[in-house]
Amino acid sequence: MPPSKPYSPTPPDLLETVFIDDDLVVANKPSGLLSVPGLGPEKAICANSQLSDRHGAVLTVHRLDMDTSGLILFARHKQAQRALSKQFEMRRVEKSYEALVEGQLAPDIGTIDKAIARHSLNRPLRHLDADGQTAITHWTVLAKDLANTRIQLRPETGRSHQLRLHMASLGHPILGDVFYGNPDSHSRLCLHAKALAFIHPTDGTKLAFTNATPF
Repeated sequence: MPPSKPYSPTPPDLLETVFIDDDLVVANKPSGLLSVPGLGPEKAICANSQLSDRHGAVLTVHRLDMDTSGLILFARHKQAQRALSKQFEMRRVEKSYEALVEGQLAPDIGTIDKAIARHSLNRPLRHLDADGQTAITHWTVLAKDLANTRIQLRPETGRSHQLRLHMASLGHPILGDVFYGNPDSHSRLCLHAKALAFIHPTDGTKLAFTNATPF
């Protein structure tokens, strides 16, 4: 694993508010911005803090890796946080990611069912472990060229680094992955949270969001 670079959060105007009401906020997080504060005062600026400065305090519901871009959900009060977090726990939230991976992935549709260890001696990395937490990822090929494959990823579970580790385990790491692939293969991690759908915690309607992939 290459040495980590000093954290340099992206400016607030790159964090787009996609939807907001009295209960929740959906945002489009840029690559390079932490979802929640990291360890140490130098990592205090994050999507949570930038949205709180913009809209008033928001509460964490789920997270994206710092290098992953895309749709992220926050609650605006405790009751909404509990209800939305429960949907994630019960696997009722529909999540879809787009990624570029090295090589020509085959077949065009598949599922990875490989458990992931909760802890690792080489933090922040994770590793596959048959005694770890269940981790399931479905993939669909969207396009191929001679060097890379563009895919849709639909995780059933939400383990830390799940998509990155699962794709690397197939021999097709995500481009730009500094942890499990070749960090020089792209200028950024080519993983984007493209679509998100869930039930509104107050009125029970289904909300669905999608946005463009920036790579």
